[in-house]
Amino acid sequence: MAAIDETAVRARIGAFRTAEGTGIPAGMVDSVATRDGLVQVALMVAKADAARQEPMRRALEADLAAMPGVRNATVMFTAPRAAAPQPQAQAQAQEPGTLLGQVGSIVAVASGKGGVGKSTVAVNLAVALARQGKRVGLLDADIYGPSLPRMLGTKGKPEMAGNKLVPIEAWGLKAISIGHVVEEETAMVWRGPMVLNALTQLMTQVAWPELDVMVLDLPPGTGDVQLTLAQRLKLAGAVIVSTPQDISLLDARRGISMFRQVRVPILGVVENMSFFCCPNCGTRTDIFGHGGAEAEAQRLGVPFLGAVPLLAPIRETSDAGTPIAASAPESEAGRAFAAVATAVAAGLDGAGPARGPRIVIE
Repeated sequence: MAAIDETAVRARIGAFRTAEGTGIPAGMVDSVATRDGLVQVALMVAKADAARQEPMRRALEADLAAMPGVRNATVMFTAPRAAAPQPQAQAQAQEPGTLLGQVGSIVAVASGKGGVGKSTVAVNLAVALARQGKRVGLLDADIYGPSLPRMLGTKGKPEMAGNKLVPIEAWGLKAISIGHVVEEETAMVWRGPMVLNALTQLMTQVAWPELDVMVLDLPPGTGDVQLTLAQRLKLAGAVIVSTPQDISLLDARRGISMFRQVRVPILGVVENMSFFCCPNCGTRTDIFGHGGAEAEAQRLGVPFLGAVPLLAPIRETSDAGTPIAASAPESEAGRAFAAVATAVAAGLDGAGPARGPRIVIE
């Protein structure tokens, strides 16, 4: 298979013509990324023109996918870059609460490291909150590793309402993920600015309805995405997911420290994979230890939201797209997630308004 590079892709875009014979101006191409036969292109299109330009986007995507050496091609729209704001305007732009204003409480589910089951907790927390009668949204903010479509069992791309995407409905939730827009096996080889732009589009170019709670499934770590969302959203609080062992707790401490630095309340800590009971003999084994997250929460002075056991049905239902909080709510795992949701809801009801972050660099 022939190798594909950025120069060849840009040349193909330059030669592309729509059915009406219209080309794509070079200035419209915001970025091109290629790796291992994967192509991703961002085109600058004004928000008001996005719906009209959608046929062109699909045609270009198909044209690039037909290039020798291309395994998958994705074309996305990005908003034109605005002029640099004046200091006062810049301060206003960073004022939290300007995005997702129709949402009552925005809850970030985070972890200091990957592999602790954060997305599993986020999905089942959202489903459990919806089962308690709340209007719940779920936004997958992990652009590099979107897992919501698989875990919710949703396939196909969202419909459009005017120039906005309509959230996917599943298990009582309104949900959206970059995985609903691109193919499942597409690797997002984007640099930071493209990721932040895509996140902004998932917040502003999706027809989110009035919601009681929005659950944000954050990527692991304490980087640009977490800080940007803390700046641009009025977060009601953060839920930190950890496993019991020391190495995971060390990273959880960093996550708690980050949210405290940007003055986002900590709703509490969830200990995932807390213990394992053999389904045959009933013997309990603390594979990753037990109680470490609860002890750490007590040490740091934050609530402990509950322990979720390590059970095969949690993995099986996640892979099958039937979250256990919905498909087996009376199971041991279902009750554990319901208890976490009850604790989170109580924290939201008892919390005062979240103060906006004030980030100072000295």
